[in-house]
Amino acid sequence: IRENKEETVTNGKMAAPVGCDHYIRSCFLKAPCCGKAYVCRLCHDAEEDHQMDRFLVKEVQCSVCNTVQQAQKTCQECNVTFGDYYCDICHLFDKDKKQYHCQPCGICRIGPREKYFHCQKCNLCLASDLRGNHKCVENVSRQNCPVCMEDMHTSRIGAHVLPCGHLLHKTCFDDMVQTGAYRCPLCMHSAWNMEDSWEQMDKDMAQSPMPTEYQDATVKIICNDCQTHCTVPFHVLGMKCSGCGSYNTAQDGGLIQISIIIFLWRKH
Repeated sequence: IRENKEETVTNGKMAAPVGCDHYIRSCFLKAPCCGKAYVCRLCHDAEEDHQMDRFLVKEVQCSVCNTVQQAQKTCQECNVTFGDYYCDICHLFDKDKKQYHCQPCGICRIGPREKYFHCQKCNLCLASDLRGNHKCVENVSRQNCPVCMEDMHTSRIGAHVLPCGHLLHKTCFDDMVQTGAYRCPLCMHSAWNMEDSWEQMDKDMAQSPMPTEYQDATVKIICNDCQTHCTVPFHVLGMKCSGCGSYNTAQDGGLIQISIIIFLWRKH
């Protein structure tokens, strides 16, 4: 697990860090579950058939002098600093990333703290520019990411808040955009402002009229953006919501041919 470094600095300074893909630190955590020493809980969980509870960690092992001791920021034997940042609740050691411990979240977040706030209803920390500017979904981060199905609340990957209030990992959102998907995987609401796309759809449809036999055809739709139920002209390129102008709609039933309705009305 370790990376060899040519130089080690002690006397209160950061020593050569232990090699880990997740954190930069100068100690190993002694797992309270199995007693084994790992750089971090994620390294432990990747190797073992159980998970390490970060909150139950009591001891660490210095990577310089190998002294096993109570979890703390500085080695009691050689005075090496185990991490620029240390949380004595999460037992998180790492380089300085402006981290802070959020009491309501129960874990540490990457800051700086002044650029984030904790939304009580969503029950997670959000960027300050979303204060009063997002749709709250109760305990939204306690759900798994609907793309990769991995945990959202404790993930080291940042979250992307959709207009509907649901969360995706930022990396999953970027991948979704690359595939051309534009709807929330959970509620089908548009994942960003689609006004430019809808204007282009208007132009495309104007340039591609339906054949004569379908020009009077209509269809019932449900709008995924405003939830309006309406009857609109049928077009193979898309059906536009008469409520909000969105093309993010779903067809509700088959085609309604005006000529057939008139024929049946006259026959009656």
